[in-house]
Amino acid sequence: MKIAAILVAAGTGSRFGADTPKQFLTLAGKPVIRHAAEALAADASLLQPVGEAEPIDRALAGVAGVLPVVPGGATRQDSVRAGLEALAPFQPDIVLVHDAARPFIPEGTVPALLAALRDSPGAIPAAPVADTLKRVVRGVITETVPRAELFRAQTPQAFRFSVLLDAHRSGLVGATDDASLLEAAGLSVAVVPGSDDNIKLTYPDDLVRLERIMAVPLVPRIGTGFDVHVFEAGRPLVLCGVQVPHDKGLAGHSDADVGIHALCDAIYGALAEGDIGRHFPPSEANWKDADSARFLTHAAGRIAARGGRLANADVTLICERPKITPYAPAMIERLAALLGVEESCISVKATTTERLGFTGRGEGIAAQAAVSILLPE
Repeated sequence: MKIAAILVAAGTGSRFGADTPKQFLTLAGKPVIRHAAEALAADASLLQPVGEAEPIDRALAGVAGVLPVVPGGATRQDSVRAGLEALAPFQPDIVLVHDAARPFIPEGTVPALLAALRDSPGAIPAAPVADTLKRVVRGVITETVPRAELFRAQTPQAFRFSVLLDAHRSGLVGATDDASLLEAAGLSVAVVPGSDDNIKLTYPDDLVRLERIMAVPLVPRIGTGFDVHVFEAGRPLVLCGVQVPHDKGLAGHSDADVGIHALCDAIYGALAEGDIGRHFPPSEANWKDADSARFLTHAAGRIAARGGRLANADVTLICERPKITPYAPAMIERLAALLGVEESCISVKATTTERLGFTGRGEGIAAQAAVSILLPE
């Protein structure tokens, strides 16, 4: 059985009130129309977009099965007919007609529609009307409309392709959806359960609701890091990306930024991706005297690549001297910039070991770090 889909994207979205047509607004990192197309592509081998070619091509680049865009018509009915005529040479058995402004197709909707087509030439998802309906004229209620047996029609709507094509070619006009064309022709249209989550983006509040529905669940991951470097004369002292005045620097293969190294290890640990030495082996000459900012930028990139975000990071520098507090604000600013987060997400503080151990004797600096990262389930 060959299934095709028409993605109706010719509307201007005037009710939404944005400069950009609503189907091209960004939702959960993608254009709204792309979410709709990817949802359809799970069931349809052919996807026929209808609307303005340039923005649609840009939004749908790489989506499987997408055919060349055909221009929309003056009405939704005209646009769907244009899509049907473009699909006719492919002779699909079934066609799904879907609004590009409906980015979320609830699981099970399309299988239910296809099952309903075994006994009916058309099927739509619809949700019962729950609110009391009032007919209002010039701001005054004129009657209460009985809501029994009233449903809100949604998309995708599914049809036997030849039946819907004939209905569009019949000359009937004024249809607000494709099911009404079959109704006018005396053909039965089945109804399968719709969902309140199958939202057509119409008003700004709808975008907020859709963002909540489509948000990927994130789970917290905790990581810790610890690093030590010995003092060495003749080197600059770099801590958390900031050069700190001191008579000695820290020894190491790179710039020996003990704070960033501990922070990187904490991030890699939270991601279960080893430690800094795995990603930047000290045996490789590439990292000789390297700016440790490169390491932290890589660690931040690994968070992004996993679809996560850094919730917070806490770095503690352990030394008798130099004094860290005067430089902590600059360190926080630098780390936040490298990680691409707000400064409020970063903490840098210092402590001593009360003159005990190697840090107490002024032989070097230690650092420990803890991070919380939110990753998709």
